Amino acid sequence: MSIAPDQVVSIHYTLKNDAGEVIDRSRDEPLTYLHGHGNLIPGLEQALAGKQPGEAVQVRIAPAQAYGEYDERLVEQVPRRALKGVRNLEVGMRLQAQTPQGARTVTVKQLTGDLVTLDGNHPLAGQSLNFEVQVTAVRAATAEELAHGHVHGPEGHHH
Repeated sequence: MSIAPDQVVSIHYTLKNDAGEVIDRSRDEPLTYLHGHGNLIPGLEQALAGKQPGEAVQVRIAPAQAYGEYDERLVEQVPRRALKGVRNLEVGMRLQAQTPQGARTVTVKQLTGDLVTLDGNHPLAGQSLNFEVQVTAVRAATAEELAHGHVHGPEGHHH
């Protein structure tokens, strides 16, 4: 069975940046996802379409098909007092911020006196992503998985 929309796909993967540094990888268990439902970045889903168990894929995905281009408009400085309730504020910390577009995860980029620089870009925005993928399994999704738009674990439980 080859990878197509509405199928449950299991992959082992290694993700590297353009410098060859490993950013992420599957561990003991493969990553399992529902194909065609936006559970992976668009470029990786496109690269996997039509592949079968046992096939390997190497693909470089441009930012537009990954986490988007870096957007300077998503970086802002706020006074430290605007983050009251956040203890031990430090660079690299990820916070949930309420924006006019709803909740967004932001990263603390800089602390300068009373000013905190927050970055609303995904940490991998603006980067090309290099994937090495091994397809381990492909199966039809259950009706419940299709209704929910994601994969359920063994016995139909969420995992």
